[in-house]
Amino acid sequence: MPESSTSKTRYYQLEQFFLKQGSQLARLHDFFKRTLPMLRPRIVLEAIVAPHMPQVAVFSGFASTEEYFAGAARLRQTPEFAKELAAWEAHEEPPYEHYSTALLEATPYSSDTIESAKSPRIFELRVYHSPTWRQLAALHERFAGPEIKIFHRVGVHPVLYTSTVFGPHKPNLTYLIPFDSLAAREKAWNAFAADEEWIKVRRESIDKHGQISSVIQIALYKAADYSPVK
Repeated sequence: MPESSTSKTRYYQLEQFFLKQGSQLARLHDFFKRTLPMLRPRIVLEAIVAPHMPQVAVFSGFASTEEYFAGAARLRQTPEFAKELAAWEAHEEPPYEHYSTALLEATPYSSDTIESAKSPRIFELRVYHSPTWRQLAALHERFAGPEIKIFHRVGVHPVLYTSTVFGPHKPNLTYLIPFDSLAAREKAWNAFAADEEWIKVRRESIDKHGQISSVIQIALYKAADYSPVK
């Protein structure tokens, strides 16, 4: 998780740490708190409903792939970070069961603004897998056209839309949505499912392209208390 750029964010690194019940979650949060100035993540999230729990997901932003790789190299060469990493790993229990890393490219219709909120929010991470790249392109076309407008009308306001450059479950559309509460989330998605324009758009999309998202993965998170964005 190297440092973020102040330029327009074109790429996001998504790291997901899959943990066991016990000391791993507290130790992971403690490590992130101590190294936050070096890591400079955009958002740090802890799962509240996910296929694997406990889990922590971290988004970091970059202006280019060059910045991504250069930042990772600098981090590895930082003595203070190496010391903190060694302390985190120096425990009878491993720091995590395993973790995954994906590099995500922001779509042309993705916002570059991820603002924090005064009150705690729920974050929903959605990953839509398409059978082919052709169908993924059709999915992006639908989102960039009518779907986002319908989202905003019913109360769904994603803070980023991306596609995986390298990582699992390609090809896909991955996006992150904050909600004020679980009740607000349920209300928004119920309104979306019942929206007459959405029903029409979905039917037309299937008629033209077939089922363009074959698998949908959904997980819900809360922001860590030290996350730059909450």
